[in-house]
Amino acid sequence: MKNIVSTEILQDIPVDLDAENIKKKLRMEGRSEWPSVQRLAEAAQSLIKARAVYKVCYIESKFEEGVVIEGRRLKSRVLRRNLEDVERVFPYVVTLGNEIEDRINECTDVLEQYYFDTIANVYLTAARRYLKNQLKSKFALDGMSLMSPGSLKDWGLEEQGPLFSILEDVDGAIGVRLTDTFLMLPRKSLSGIYFPTEVPFYSCQLCSRKNCPSRKAKYKEASAREYGILDPRSANP
Repeated sequence: MKNIVSTEILQDIPVDLDAENIKKKLRMEGRSEWPSVQRLAEAAQSLIKARAVYKVCYIESKFEEGVVIEGRRLKSRVLRRNLEDVERVFPYVVTLGNEIEDRINECTDVLEQYYFDTIANVYLTAARRYLKNQLKSKFALDGMSLMSPGSLKDWGLEEQGPLFSILEDVDGAIGVRLTDTFLMLPRKSLSGIYFPTEVPFYSCQLCSRKNCPSRKAKYKEASAREYGILDPRSANP
């Protein structure tokens, strides 16, 4: 029988002020407005209460268009292919908490709200990276990749339902809940499944959306064909 690990919670995740990354995201390099934006970044940092919940799970079965984890069917051809040789996965949710969300919503200046929102996204990515590094260290993993519901049409946002079900009481654990349309509240939250990989996988490789500010890898039509989810809009005649 495999070792079953209960749901784990990470409290008080440290997030450092990454000035260079924030400058890059806001295209602030060499601009005179940076000192005032840096003060916003420092203010945002003081409001963050970063937390994460994850669970160590074993894949119970695999079917043509997905996998079964703890009795929940996760339907995605891409996820199924990525987990072909994988047995253990790490469903997770990470959040910055309500305080930073409230501050963003209170902004009456549209530009300041944009700055706060972008800065918060940088901190949120850093919090998820902290979780990834903790998993790699704790479970002696060399490489890890992730997939998130809603990042591809192949794995729709409605798959948040079974993912949250696997993690059980996410709201009680770290204060994140799903709306009726499967959006997370607080908004500055991320969810998905980490899994071990030898070659890094990015959902961006299979997404043809143009001008995406969050893109981490170029779209590859050949990869989309290989995964069987080629977007007809991007196919060459």
